[in-house]
Amino acid sequence: MLAAQKANRILGCIKRSGASRSREVILPLYSALVRPYLEYCIQLWSPQHKKDMDLLEWVQRTATKMVSRMGHLSCEERLRELRLFSLQKRRLQGDVIVTFEYLKGAYGKGGDNLFSKACCDRTRSNGFKLREDRFRLDIRKKFVTMRVVTHWNRLPREVVDASFLETFKLRLERALSNLF
Repeated sequence: MLAAQKANRILGCIKRSGASRSREVILPLYSALVRPYLEYCIQLWSPQHKKDMDLLEWVQRTATKMVSRMGHLSCEERLRELRLFSLQKRRLQGDVIVTFEYLKGAYGKGGDNLFSKACCDRTRSNGFKLREDRFRLDIRKKFVTMRVVTHWNRLPREVVDASFLETFKLRLERALSNLF
């Protein structure tokens, strides 16, 4: 995959040229130079095959191993210590943020028809459920409008009821840190 190759090349340049392997040096370089390649237009082309997802995650694992005194920790522990999400969780976060923007009308009137709202009067729900439509073609199941439905419906009410995007992002980050 081309995105992983480019990100890995940049990571190699950082590794060869960096004098320090401290968190304060590696983390900003990774966030600014490598991660954009791993996440560019991810809501559109979102990797569907496990081998593609594993390849992208491998680049992030390599980057977290570069930080001094972290090589002995497991990948999950390194991510937690560095306060990073896995790329899978970041893809989910991006999908849910795009869904919020569409539902709040950020992309004009066309966003109203992208998602089917479910009629739900239950008190334990988040109050704004989306309906998962059925399609004969499997390719439609991979669209962002279908990928995000189950995750959106699991979000707590206080996340979904946010009025502003920044508030939504903060609440979503807290909810996602407890999700996985």
